[in-house]
Amino acid sequence: VTKKVKSMQMFHTPVTYAMQGDRVGVCVTQFDPKLLERGLICTPESLHTIHAAIISLKKIQYFRGALQTKAKFHITVGHETVMGRVMFFSPAPANFNEEIQENVFDFEKDYLYQEEYLSKDSNSSEENKENEQAEVQLPRQQWALLEFEKPVTCPKLCLVIGSKLDTDIHANTCRLAFHGVLLQGMEDKNYMETFLPKLKVYKLKHKEGQVERVMDDYSVIGRSLFKKETNIQIFVGLKVKLSTGEDGIIDGGFGQSGKFKIRIPDGLKPDTKMLLTVASKKKTKAGKGDATKEDESSKNDSAQPVTISLLFKRYVFDTQKKMIQS
Repeated sequence: VTKKVKSMQMFHTPVTYAMQGDRVGVCVTQFDPKLLERGLICTPESLHTIHAAIISLKKIQYFRGALQTKAKFHITVGHETVMGRVMFFSPAPANFNEEIQENVFDFEKDYLYQEEYLSKDSNSSEENKENEQAEVQLPRQQWALLEFEKPVTCPKLCLVIGSKLDTDIHANTCRLAFHGVLLQGMEDKNYMETFLPKLKVYKLKHKEGQVERVMDDYSVIGRSLFKKETNIQIFVGLKVKLSTGEDGIIDGGFGQSGKFKIRIPDGLKPDTKMLLTVASKKKTKAGKGDATKEDESSKNDSAQPVTISLLFKRYVFDTQKKMIQS
């Protein structure tokens, strides 16, 4: 509700302005005081009511444990604390060291989805345990999408604090998990359809299969990359790479069991062709009339099968779920 302020007083003295920390009496015209509940008075347009937000954030170093995507935190924003779910993301790896832009979020850029906030203590994977001295590169800036369980009214660019307030207050542990700045609020209740598709956060997808056999110098049959029920047609035209170095393009399905054709534009290397031909002969010899032997043969005789790698990006909020390759 917008109403005109007729006058203001501070301890019975007229004043022309008020700011944070002041206690003022405000005379508002044409307003029924019975309608007023405890709430917020502000300059018009300085507050907005939002259902979700994008924030830039930093982890509080005393908080133990990882900040996981999809986890729920108590989010303190403006004058309220509400439950919110988080999704962390960072710049694409090539942009990890780019300059930090204060209080701005660029919707034109691509961002990499993270299962958790990246910090020195979050790298507890097996690889890093084996090689503790390897220095892990961290982005200079990280962001989170906050989705609130109920809408909140708050100023733009306000402080945001994420906490685990359900932690035992007698435990010797920090309950504050992260702090940040609210860069972009989403006022539309249907923000998932209207707003989130603008947010270009992607996941890197990696699938692996094997070459089944050679068709000719410029094509092979692959398997184990897709399930039997997968619609291979949606993958047609995507680039793949063989472990022997050749680049290929998925040309279409082959039969009904999830096998597929790969076109090799520059042709198979002689060594690759020989390797696949030998493996194929061994399989055929071992598998006459016995399917089990064929499977064993592919495991034992072909100790180093030629593998197929398919890499692509998929944007988290893309409704069409397109697969993007550079």
